[in-house]
Amino acid sequence: MTYFPISLTMQDAASGLQPGLNAIRNGAAEIDLSRLERFDSAAVAALLAWRRAAQSMGLSLRIASVPTGLQSLANLYGVAELINGPAPAT
Repeated sequence: MTYFPISLTMQDAASGLQPGLNAIRNGAAEIDLSRLERFDSAAVAALLAWRRAAQSMGLSLRIASVPTGLQSLANLYGVAELINGPAPAT
């Protein structure tokens, strides 16, 4: 099962956050951002909340198709590894 948010901004993050949490509780193993059209720093907070929720349930969560701009925000805030998971060992 995959959850596909469309918008995660300060104006709608609360309404976008809850469906993601519900999807994780129902066994979603992936958040796919390929349909994400609008986002701001609230999206980073939502991704971190989803990651924490999955971890608290002992679940693995894949976050797919992170837009470049959102990845840049995560890098700026120093949380890219928390969103993407640990970098592969080299």
